[in-house]
Amino acid sequence: MIKTSIYVVTIATILVSASSSSAACYADYKAKKSSPLQLHYGVVEIPNKICSNKAAIRKNIKKRISVGGWKLLNVMSVFGPEGLSRRQTSAGQYYLKF
Repeated sequence: MIKTSIYVVTIATILVSASSSSAACYADYKAKKSSPLQLHYGVVEIPNKICSNKAAIRKNIKKRISVGGWKLLNVMSVFGPEGLSRRQTSAGQYYLKF
């Protein structure tokens, strides 16, 4: 009986840990290009390991969007999957692009 209880508790702990570590993290940002001036608002998925580090999030987004010639202006917010749908229309073609 005790072995069964320990087994059930262990499995439950593993399942809870797996679900919390796989929770997605996203950020919305503003960026620009010069000559001619272009602005865009975008949404990106952030690696889970840096979700709580604002400096690392900024560095990650800056590196990713620079490939397209964009310069990061501002990270607006960091949020979970529940915030995606309301930002999709505003981000347009920059929704999860980079």
